[in-house]
Amino acid sequence: MINNTSTRDEIINMLKKQKRLTVTEMASQLGITEMAVRRHLNTLERDHLVQTTLVRQAMGRPLNVYHLTDLGDEQFPRNYSGITVEFLKDIEALKGEETVNELFSRREHRLNDKYKERLEHKSFEEKVAELAAIQNEAGYMVDWEKKDDGTFELKEYNCPIAMVAKEYQQACSCELSLFKKMLGTDNIERKICLAKGGDYCHYIIKRNEKEA
Repeated sequence: MINNTSTRDEIINMLKKQKRLTVTEMASQLGITEMAVRRHLNTLERDHLVQTTLVRQAMGRPLNVYHLTDLGDEQFPRNYSGITVEFLKDIEALKGEETVNELFSRREHRLNDKYKERLEHKSFEEKVAELAAIQNEAGYMVDWEKKDDGTFELKEYNCPIAMVAKEYQQACSCELSLFKKMLGTDNIERKICLAKGGDYCHYIIKRNEKEA
């Protein structure tokens, strides 16, 4: 009998390889009951890793066919950062460092344009909270708090582009610049940086003095 954890992994692996399977097909391949398969599928659906599609047949009742979601597919190894670093190195070799700097700058402006509406008409504290929410959506694992003196601390415990940032510090400087644009303040200081060996990225955020 396969234990719960490995059964979950087996189902994900089966769907990755075979793309679409019914409960009956999975139960047969795993050698367990359909009820047991459904129990695992319920958990996987709750975690948004698999989803079901109703497939009509020429004869008989429609079948529920399961397949991986985009999030489920992301459970398998990726090397996005590795190939990004390789491309950046090639671009630097072909076009020079200024072109690489321009790429990071374009990314900064693109993100600012993407999110600026979410920060409009908000108080400074609400903007900090919204910035944290945006970063969490992007996988940065953010905590933030307001201190007694009115400043804010924001910590990022994960960096989805860590491999890129370790090779190209422009990624970190552009993030700092982006935060300043999004919050409308020049008073942001990064005390600790993941890409430079820190345990997390640590920002101290203050309003502009004229607004304080």
